[in-house]
This record gives sequence, C-alpha cells and structure tokens, in this order.
Amino acid sequence: MKISRELKTGVLIITCIAIFIFGFNYLKGTSLLNNDKIVKATYSDVEGLVIGANVTISGMNVGKVKNIDFDENYEKILVTFSLRNDLNFSSQSKAQLYEAGLIGGKAIAIIPIYEQGSIVKDGDVLPSDIKPGLTELVNQQIAPLQDKIEGLLTSADSLFAGVSNVMNYDTQNNLKLALEGLSVSINNISRLTENMNHIVTQNEQNFKGTMNNLKDTSKNLSQITNSFKKMPLASTIKNFEETSADLKMIISRLETGNGSAGKFLNDDALYNKLLGSSEALETLLNDLKANPKNYVHFSIFGRK
Repeated sequence: MKISRELKTGVLIITCIAIFIFGFNYLKGTSLLNNDKIVKATYSDVEGLVIGANVTISGMNVGKVKNIDFDENYEKILVTFSLRNDLNFSSQSKAQLYEAGLIGGKAIAIIPIYEQGSIVKDGDVLPSDIKPGLTELVNQQIAPLQDKIEGLLTSADSLFAGVSNVMNYDTQNNLKLALEGLSVSINNISRLTENMNHIVTQNEQNFKGTMNNLKDTSKNLSQITNSFKKMPLASTIKNFEETSADLKMIISRLETGNGSAGKFLNDDALYNKLLGSSEALETLLNDLKANPKNYVHFSIFGRK
C-alpha cells in the first residue's frame, strides 16, 4: 500500500506544528507533559516580572511564572505560576516578589510554612508581599539626602543673594582697604618679630649673665634664710617680751605719778612754777638787753 504524497506532506506539517508548540511552551517554562500545581498570588506592582520567571524556595528553582494579568476587579495584578507537584507546604506560605539581580529582573520566592492539614493545591491563592530591591533601598536612602541637598542649595542661594546685596561697590572698596591694612599689620608684626629675634641674639650673653646673677642671688638668699634659721629666735623673742613688759610698767608708773618723772608729768603746780620761772627769766633777759649798764660795769682806766 503506497502512502500518497499529500498524506506525507500533511503528517510532516502536523509534526512540525506540534514540535513548534512544544518548543514554544518549553521556552516559556511550560511543559505539556508535566502535572505541576498551578497556584496564584496578587501584587500591587510587578514591574520587572515576566512570564517564565523562576519560582524558588531557598534559592532552588521549583516552578515558573505562567501568566500575568489583572484580577477580576482590575485593582491588583494576578500572577499565575506553577509549582512542583511533590512539594507539600501550607497554603498560608507566602509568595514573595523579589529582585533577582541588577539585570536579572524579578522572581518569586516561596517562604514555606509546613503544617499538617493545609497543603497547597491547584488554584490556591497564596499570601504575597514585595521585598524591596537594591534600587528601591537606594532610592529610600537617597530621598532624605536629596531633600537635605535641596534645602542646602536653597540656603546657599539665599546666602549668596544676601552677600551679593551686601557686597556693593563701597563695601568691596572698604573690604579691599581692610585687607590691605591687615597685610601691612602682618608685615609690621613680621618685622617686629625679626627685630626681637635680633635683640635676643645680641643680648643673649647679657641674659645669661643676668640669669647667673639671679642664681647667685637665690643662693645668697638661701644662705641668709639658713642663717635666720640658726639664730636663737626664741630667746630674742623672750627678751623682747620682757623689755615690752618693763616698758609697760614704766609707762604705768608715769601715768600714776610715781617717781620724779611721774610727778613732773602729772603735777600741775610744778608745771606752773616752771612756767613762771621761764617768764621771769625771759623778762630778765629782755631787761638785760635793754639796760646792760645796770648789770655790767667796766672801765678801761680802772674806774669803779
């Protein structure tokens, strides 16, 4: 029995179509011969996730993303993915969307919870969350820094505007004059320092001699102090106290009128007599000056 040419051509075309469909699904991560579990999860944002992305557990590939579409309310994104049929974990396990790398796009990581009686099955919708990627973390760190930089630039702009308003032509000239005066002052200080160094260099020997003299003077003062220490200060102080007591007793006797000196100081009659004698003596001297002939007689020829 001969097979017609048209039948051969039809079988070849059907075979090519089957191979194409199988290969296309294989490239998409879908196999027509497996019996994987098909589960779902919803996300608010799936940017970077594509069909055929890996589904992993602890970094091990256990499935592929099958479909990405809106949910029935068009509020979130519904992601359908496959899981190996031999995996038995709770339907409360979390499907976490994470960044697989800087250029690797995104993938889904299953964080399994192993509990009896709640094993995941086809059609289950797993809880989900989104793990921040490196880019998002960098953006979160840069955002506050960006705000600070913007505030700093605004402050700097205000500062420059204020400086521009203040630094008018007159102010610039005054500042220039002030800087010139400061330069002159610095030069004068430099010259003064050089002169001081010159004076110190010239008088270094004198300074050394002065220091030696001070050293000798200090030594002499030390010797004098040692001499004072060796003096019998106790007996000297005792003699001074005795002398002070005697002087105190003499003053007391003078005040009470004992003795000749005491009577002289305290006797008013004696004072009056001395005063009268002094007045009589003064009168006599005045009369002697006025009439010397009444008291003194002399003659060259012996006249009485």
